[in-house]
Amino acid sequence: MVLRVLPLISRIVAAMGGGYVLAALLSVAVLALPVSRPQAVIGGMLGSFALYAGAVVWVFAVRSATRAWVGLFIAAMVLLPFAWSVWHNAAPVSAS
Repeated sequence: MVLRVLPLISRIVAAMGGGYVLAALLSVAVLALPVSRPQAVIGGMLGSFALYAGAVVWVFAVRSATRAWVGLFIAAMVLLPFAWSVWHNAAPVSAS
């Protein structure tokens, strides 16, 4: 019984946690685009909702929980360099 429930629990965690991570990465990575900052913030937030919903649906549509995790990992690795460039180039906040 427990072995049959583990893939479902894994998919639920992947949908909630993995979808959140992808949405957060997208909302930051959009700031690397050559558009104005307000447009990038709004676009990133709108896109993150769509990506989160798509990730949740996709996690339950694939054949196995392993494929769901691998797909989320690959998508995160695509977004990570863009988000990293935004984090790395951000100006430090002064404590004045």
